[in-house]
Amino acid sequence: MIWTLPNILTVVRLLAAPGLAIMFLYFHRPLADWFALLLFVGAAVTDWFDGYLARAWKQETKIGAMLDPIADKAMVVIALMILVGYAAEHWAPWLVLPATVILFREVFVSGLREYLGDTAGTLKVTQLAKWKTTAQMTAIAALFCQGVFEHYLVMSSFGMDDALIEGVLSGTVEDTVGLRWKYEGMVWTGRVGLWLLWIAAALTLITGIDYLKKALPHLKETR
Repeated sequence: MIWTLPNILTVVRLLAAPGLAIMFLYFHRPLADWFALLLFVGAAVTDWFDGYLARAWKQETKIGAMLDPIADKAMVVIALMILVGYAAEHWAPWLVLPATVILFREVFVSGLREYLGDTAGTLKVTQLAKWKTTAQMTAIAALFCQGVFEHYLVMSSFGMDDALIEGVLSGTVEDTVGLRWKYEGMVWTGRVGLWLLWIAAALTLITGIDYLKKALPHLKETR
């Protein structure tokens, strides 16, 4: 193991992945949502920095090239598992389907790379795959934000009946606790997160098919 700064950042990101789940074991919400959000965003930022620094400082290593995609996949898989597990009942089905597509593709492509062995280099990361990763990371961050807004909304509306809440949200009753902006924040971060996750799922499907097409000639050779 060559302990360059890019490799250290990659290892930190890899260790941070299970930390997302640990946040929800040791902290109550919305504190757990805040910690998970900050941890995830921090990991996403280091994902860009470690690659940039490795190229700029000419410190690209085989161990770094191996660990980097593992850290990315671990972060996304664990984050999606948490989001599906804590999803509100009314929008859980809309989250489960794109999450399933993303997880299936990650498992499939990883298995494909392992099977191809030395020829796995033909499955190089494309620009479309990078956009997919960006959409995934942004979607997950937005959905963690949605959880933060949701719990502050619940805390602020504690003790209010449905009629009072509806009156505050419609503007007929004075909003003294910031109920409206918390509600709008919850709605829009949830919508944006879901839209981006569906876009990421579509890009995931396209890139997965592209990788399969590139691998087919090598699969025929190994029969």
